[in-house]
Amino acid sequence: MSQRKEQALQKLKQSLVFKGFSSKTIKSYMYNSEKFLDYLDRSSQKCDEKAVKEYFQKLHDKNYDVSTIRLIKASLDFLIKKVLGKNFAIEEIPYPKKKKTLPKVLSKEEIKIIFDETPNQKYKLILKMLYSSGIRLNELINLKREDIDPNRKTILVPQGKGKKDRITLLSESLSKELFDYVCKTEFKTKYLFESSRTKKYSQKTIQKILEKSSRKLNKKVTPHMLRHSFATHLLESGTDIRYIQKLLGHSNLETTSIYTKVANTNLLKIKSPLDDL
Repeated sequence: MSQRKEQALQKLKQSLVFKGFSSKTIKSYMYNSEKFLDYLDRSSQKCDEKAVKEYFQKLHDKNYDVSTIRLIKASLDFLIKKVLGKNFAIEEIPYPKKKKTLPKVLSKEEIKIIFDETPNQKYKLILKMLYSSGIRLNELINLKREDIDPNRKTILVPQGKGKKDRITLLSESLSKELFDYVCKTEFKTKYLFESSRTKKYSQKTIQKILEKSSRKLNKKVTPHMLRHSFATHLLESGTDIRYIQKLLGHSNLETTSIYTKVANTNLLKIKSPLDDL
């Protein structure tokens, strides 16, 4: 590794940590930046607008998907501006717009099948928590017992995405099940859900639990689909979208409004012409 590259990556990591980026984001930014700096070394180019444009053109030629290119661009934008101190605008470099895809949502019947197909009580509680509160998988993994308020029927989600605390719902029926679970469990950690190795669960483990419980549906089900379903079902039941925004922890209402495109709020009121025959 060249000294210039090593210094740039070291400064980049320090800047990302100082700014409070998550470990996952730091890992992505570091990887993407190192690949770009390698490209500059191999091609003996300096970091300027021409070199960056050529680099992105090569990514396009290799058919990188839109989401990956957007992440690479965000990584290099931080590297170029905050670390290398260059004054050209990476925003002006064209790249494909992200395809707007609708969130994948499960029906209430499908959600019930998933729960019925989860015999392990603790696993069932984990899946019910994801659906009933709308929290993200990483947020659930980091939940502590002290974050649950059974009296107010609320869950404190500390330092969620965006490094902000928020409050979300604690289901009444789930509250009773959690009480029984907590009373019967000898905890070794501070976490609400701990693995058999007395540590918090990994994302991969919970993904596998859900994968096994959703086999009857014959479709790929992810933890985030339970969050999507939570928001959509609330909207369909008449909950104000601004309340849903707060429960999900969205800083922008536009992000939450995507659920209006998949909710059957108005469709449920429409009668098929076949029913009039």
